[in-house]
Amino acid sequence: MVPNGFLSFEDEQFIESSVAKLNALRKSGQFCDVKLQVCGHEMLAHRAVLACCSPYLFEIFNNDTESHGISHVKFDDLNPEAVEVLLNYAYTSQLKAETELVKDVYSAAKKLKIDRVKQVCGEYLLSKMDVESCISYRNFANVMGDWRLLSKVDMYIQEHLLEISEQDDFLKLPRLKLEIMLEENVSLPNNGKLYTKVISWVQRSIWEHGESLETLMDEVQTLYYSADHKLLDGHVLDKHNDMFAGEEDGIQLVQKKSPRESDKHISSGSSGISSPSSIAAPNPKHEWKMIASEKKSNKAYLCLAVLNSTLSVIFLHGRNTPLSSPLNTPRLMKSLSLEIPPDDSNDKIMSPMHYARSGLGTAELNGKLIAAGGYNREECLRTVECYDPESDTWTFLPPMKTPRARFQMAVLMDELYVVGGSNGQSDDLSCGEKYDPKASAWTPFPELRTNRCNAGVCALNGKLYIIGGSDPYGQKGLKNCDVFEPFTRSWTSCAPLNIRRHQSAVCELDNHMYIIGGAESWNCLNSVERYNPENDTWTLVAPMNVARRGAGVAVYNGKLFVGGGFDGSRALSCVESYDPVKNEWKMVGSMNSSRSNAGLIAIGNNIFAVGGFDGNEFLNTIEVYNTSINEWSTYTKMCRSKAW
Repeated sequence: MVPNGFLSFEDEQFIESSVAKLNALRKSGQFCDVKLQVCGHEMLAHRAVLACCSPYLFEIFNNDTESHGISHVKFDDLNPEAVEVLLNYAYTSQLKAETELVKDVYSAAKKLKIDRVKQVCGEYLLSKMDVESCISYRNFANVMGDWRLLSKVDMYIQEHLLEISEQDDFLKLPRLKLEIMLEENVSLPNNGKLYTKVISWVQRSIWEHGESLETLMDEVQTLYYSADHKLLDGHVLDKHNDMFAGEEDGIQLVQKKSPRESDKHISSGSSGISSPSSIAAPNPKHEWKMIASEKKSNKAYLCLAVLNSTLSVIFLHGRNTPLSSPLNTPRLMKSLSLEIPPDDSNDKIMSPMHYARSGLGTAELNGKLIAAGGYNREECLRTVECYDPESDTWTFLPPMKTPRARFQMAVLMDELYVVGGSNGQSDDLSCGEKYDPKASAWTPFPELRTNRCNAGVCALNGKLYIIGGSDPYGQKGLKNCDVFEPFTRSWTSCAPLNIRRHQSAVCELDNHMYIIGGAESWNCLNSVERYNPENDTWTLVAPMNVARRGAGVAVYNGKLFVGGGFDGSRALSCVESYDPVKNEWKMVGSMNSSRSNAGLIAIGNNIFAVGGFDGNEFLNTIEVYNTSINEWSTYTKMCRSKAW
């Protein structure tokens, strides 16, 4: 065929034939210019082919300026059979490996930075996972540092914990055995809250008193759950030891431990209660989290958790005690309490999320705080958690269909809407989905006309708006604004912004929409724009005191509260408030933690900050703002306040 005077021909067999010949040359050692030495095995190949497939080898070859003959690359930690599988893939695009070899292929692909093979191997392992193998698969994902794979394994464990608990791998895990004495007419809380308390008790035992996790697991630990919902060391019952031998269920209590040597942690002016400042700071590298829990019987609970980076089983048995509460005894005052408040002994630290999250979506729905998606270290999350301020508990909602971060969430007609963002693999997403709390399910809704990441999302007058965001290359902000009409299920354009923006905070107040701060390219902005839906216009209003991107915004008592974010050099803890009547911003109390890409949300009389990145670690913590005293707190007393 000769269009426009030029010959055009495509040989469909050429590529397949050339690839086959190239691989044959490799196997025969012809024209090879690199030798891989893998645990004593030598493999010949062509540098150009391997450099195209492996960024790791590309860097080696690119820096190997002194080699004029055959290059030598040595690996002492890879399986030769797995490397051979990758060589075949590099030459033929075909990946073939026996099931038993897939983990080694994954490890080799990780080393060589062949991400596509790593992803395919991970998906294959998930497809083969069952209740017998999931613990070993989790250990593998953890060692590999594959947080995306790890989160999927954890979701499987959450659904099948009781079946998994009967398998050999589970039974071989280190086990923490707890006996919890219950005061009369007191029952244990739900699983999530209970194990948050238990994990906090283990943390304080290690950080404050220098005990090792192994020591705690040596014997049954006896704790006491009091009527004021505190979990205390069992030695508050020391003087009553003889009353419990041979009690119900035929379970013999171990001898109560004597009080731990904590004198050096006790302030002489504090009635024996440890000061929070005296508690050693935890090592941020050590992981603590609950993976799954189940109630096995009326008083028996089972949990799989990561304690001090060790995958562990927590077995808990609750028992009633005939004793009256040991309150007001001197020994209680010296016991190790989970909740050591700054001023009030009935207060405790607010329960953290199950997952650390940055770039998450947050919203208020039916008096609860919803936290969805976000980044957790290197992975992008699908999971959705719901916080009840009344009970200080986090529970899981059904996960989103698509992992996403760097997005915002809005409530429209009593349903949660998420749209755009990043899935951690491609730059931007165009898809959206909504959550119906009545059906407890996520369903897709029409996609955006273009991919959008780092955009603001807001509900206004029964419609959903997406504002600004990043261009396809993530280098500069957009002026684009689009609106979704749920009845026609269609997206249309509305007036563009005055200034290009991405990573801005967006909210609705008094039938207007505000977009706050963000960045034009990478330069942080302090400017603020207000949208009037009646005439479809954006107007600049008073700028913030601090330029910031990735901030959170909440609406409370007719004012905007903007907190955290990033100023171009560091994560911020400062917060400021905007009064639309006066058109002015003023600084208010700063948060306890610096939080970039966190969520800020008002629920009732409270403003909550949740998750984010503090400049070093992704956060799962939460704190609350008291407007009457202009302070942020990490303690639950603030949540229980009805009026300030």
